Formats: sequence, C-alpha cells, structure tokens
Amino acid sequence: MKKYMQFLLLLASISSTSALLASGGFSEDGAKQMPAVANAKWKTECSGCHMLYHPGLLPERSWHQIMLGLDKHFGENASLDAATRDEISRFLALNSADKQDNRRSNRINQSIPAGATPLRISQTAYFTSKHDEVSAATFKRKSIASAANCLACHPAAEKGDFSESQIKIPR
Repeated sequence: MKKYMQFLLLLASISSTSALLASGGFSEDGAKQMPAVANAKWKTECSGCHMLYHPGLLPERSWHQIMLGLDKHFGENASLDAATRDEISRFLALNSADKQDNRRSNRINQSIPAGATPLRISQTAYFTSKHDEVSAATFKRKSIASAANCLACHPAAEKGDFSESQIKIPR
C-alpha cells in the first residue's frame, strides 16, 4: 500500500509539473515570465514603427510620459487621435511594471528610483545590470543597431519572454 501511495504522489507531481511547464507561465530556469497581453490598437499603432515593448518593462509614470510626448516620440511624430491615445494609455497603465505580479517586472520596477521616470527601458538599472557583459560595440553592430532592438537577441521579446537560454546575439 505504501509503494502504491508513493507512486500516486510521484504521478501527481509529474502531472502538475508538466501542466505548469506547458502553460508557458515559467521559463526553463524557473523564472516567471511576463504574462501575455493584448490590445489591438496598441499592436497596430506601436508595431507599425518598432517592436511591441511589453508594458511590464516600464512603470505607469514612464508610459504616461511617453504617451504625452507622442508628437516628439524619439524624434518622430507618432501622434494619435485622442480616443486611440487614451485606449492605449489605459492599456499600458493597467499592464505596467508597477501593476504586474511577475519577477521581471517587479525587478525592473524596483531598479527605478521613486522619483525617476525613464523613457527608455535601456535607462533602467535592471536593463544595465542584465546587459553589463554586452559591449557598446555589440549594440552598434548592423545586425542589432541599438539597445532598443530587443528582438535582435531575444526572439520572443514581444511576448515578454527574455529567457537567457533563448538569447542569440547576431554577428
């Protein structure tokens, strides 16, 4: 009877672990990934010019400032009609780093001083610490172009997956 109970316990453990891994909630290193988020207007408007930056990469105050400055969005005029701007702003605020419950967003948020409002993910201490081994010359490679091009090295970046085992730094 004891061996039968041990077998059932082992079977239950394997089943629950398999279900957790299949759900995509955790990476192979056990780090909780950012949750999948979706908003049609955010996807359409923002991916027209650059990759979709997961809202969990910056706090709400940063997204608020970015959305207020769309007429001068990193040197471009990315102005939107008021309804679209407001919808995307609400979406970014609801899914920002300070509203997320995952390890990466929490660490990003904790790395930003309370009074700071970074407008670039690459301006956060979290980003800097995670990329401290990447030289400035590497970011300037033609195949990468800048630190803002997450997709160059993180193929699942738009899904909020920055697993270290998936990193491929192009030549």
